[in-house]
Amino acid sequence: MANILIVDDDPAVQLTIRLLLERASHHVTVAGDGRKGLALFEAGEFDLLFLDIYMPGMDGLETMRHVRALRPAVPIIVISGRSITPDAYAEPDFLKMATKLGAVASLQKPFRADALLAAVDNCLKAGESEGSDVNASRR
Repeated sequence: MANILIVDDDPAVQLTIRLLLERASHHVTVAGDGRKGLALFEAGEFDLLFLDIYMPGMDGLETMRHVRALRPAVPIIVISGRSITPDAYAEPDFLKMATKLGAVASLQKPFRADALLAAVDNCLKAGESEGSDVNASRR
């Protein structure tokens, strides 16, 4: 069971992710924007973070920058509902950009439940192995 923070401004997305994670026996905390999410992150111990990229106020990329400064090893999954198009004049692919900036995984909305749960499992397993590597290097 992991302690997971969801930061997304869409209540329907919050509820969907929360229900999927709680059914998988995880503890879930939800924030509606980056500033609230960052405050919760600073006050708690989270094993994994879901960040929406497009939010009013502090967006997901800015929130991720602050999270990385506080706890560089916490796995982050970025999510976005913006379309990914091959059009040269379209906006940049922010999901790809976020993974280059430190997110472990990304999901395009709408996402399938099995894809979300697989991303969570992969991130938590990667976090566990990094934690054991750190502990082994301290010995």
